[in-house]
This record gives sequence, C-alpha cells and structure tokens, in this order.
Amino acid sequence: MPPPDIDVDAYFARIGYDGPRTPTLETLAALHFRHPQAIPFENLDPLLKRPIGLTGSALESKLLRARRGGWCFEQNLLLRDVLQSLGFQVTGLAARVMWNVAEGVVRARSHMLLKIDGFEGGPHIADVGFGGLTLTGAVRLVPDMEQPTPHEVFRLIRGGSDFVLQASVRGEWKALYTFDLQPQLLVDYEVSNWHLSTHPESPFVSNLMAARVTPERRYGLFNNKLSSHALGGDSEQVALATPTALREALEGTFGIELPDDPGIEALLERLSTRT
Repeated sequence: MPPPDIDVDAYFARIGYDGPRTPTLETLAALHFRHPQAIPFENLDPLLKRPIGLTGSALESKLLRARRGGWCFEQNLLLRDVLQSLGFQVTGLAARVMWNVAEGVVRARSHMLLKIDGFEGGPHIADVGFGGLTLTGAVRLVPDMEQPTPHEVFRLIRGGSDFVLQASVRGEWKALYTFDLQPQLLVDYEVSNWHLSTHPESPFVSNLMAARVTPERRYGLFNNKLSSHALGGDSEQVALATPTALREALEGTFGIELPDDPGIEALLERLSTRT
C-alpha cells in the first residue's frame, strides 16, 4: 500500500518539529510530545452543526492550514498518516471509553488509538486525541508495567481479552479506556464520527470541550469552565462568564483559530451563561 498523500512539511511546521524523519522510537516520542501541545482537542464543529471530514485533505485543511483542533478521529488519523509517510507500521484500533463512566456501563467503541509495530521492544500504543488526559508519549503494549511519559505515569492491564489503559492521577489509578487489537478501517471511524457529531444524546453536540498540554500544565475547558492542572501540583478552575473571556481562552490558552461561522458569536454567548 502506498504511503498516504499528506503534507508532512506542513505538519512538522504546525507542531514545531525539525528533527529526524526516520521511523524510530526517538522520532515517535518527539512527535507524540509536540502534537498535543500544538494541535488542541476541540469539538466546535458539532456545536455549530458543521460536518467533520476524515479524509486526508479535510484533516490538512482544518488542523494544519486553518490551525484548528479536532477530536480523536481527526487527531489520530492525522498522526497515522504522518507516521505511515515516514515508514512506521501503524494500525488503527478502537476503544470503549471508561473515563467518567459509571461502573457497569459499557460504552460503544467510539475512541480511536494507534498501534505501532516494528520496534525491537515490541509494539507501542500512541494516542494524541483523548482530550484532557491524552498521552504525551507512546507506551509499550506490555501489561502491568508502569510507564512514565512527559506528563503522567500510565500502565496497561489486562481485562479479559482486552487491554485497559490507566493513568496515575493523584496517586490513584484511573481507567481511560479498554481496547482490543482488532484493526479498524476508515469506514469504522466514519460511523462513530457521524454518530458522535449528530446524535442528540451525544455530549459533543451540547457541550464545548477543549484540551491542550504544555510541558508544565494541562488545560481543559468544559463549556465555560476553564481548568488548569500543574504537573505534580495544584489544580485551578475559573468560570468564563462573558463571550469575550471564552473567545480569549479558546484563541489564547488553546491556540484555536475560531472558524468564520455565522453561529460562533451566538454559541459563545450561550456557553458563557452556563451554570
């Protein structure tokens, strides 16, 4: 299969990377660290009732040229295409989200992640699209081993035939999602992408969510609540009570160039009054 037709130079410029292009663990680590700092998680399009395209050209147009963010399918498909263009062996996987899900509730396989093969130490898992607690480094596909990343410590445990990804949060292991190793095709992601962006009960069509990391902090936005989490330190939360404050956070803290959409001002006004 030929490599994807993706503008790797534009991607490198977007994330501020000018290092080697060889398919090594060092290259993967550098890209995985920079990507979530430069390309934030955000779901403005479902709120504005704009379609989310998953083709290579749609990803380039939105995430690279329009300097927007995106959610898991956009983020990880873009990373997949770049990695494959560099010669990495990449497989798309699907996961059931467990984060903030009540015990006993089983969610659909609505999250995308990547498996990368070809390394001496075995396959690794990469994921730049989980939002508020997304990985900032790839982890080995090895269960019961604590694995530090530039931010939190993660581990994989076995849950029957599946793997569960957990993060150490304030000394307690929290499950992010569970997944198996069945390869996924673009059409699989398109179904979930359409469902999450259009179904009236999807949280993404009624709530604004954004996330971005820096080397020292994680930032999160839920509607008009802006949170900041220092690595190994305190957390803060403030309410953004005006459309101007919300716009400034989206453009400044999260680095999003807001879309030129006639509904954006009404959306910011509505979100700023959330209680």
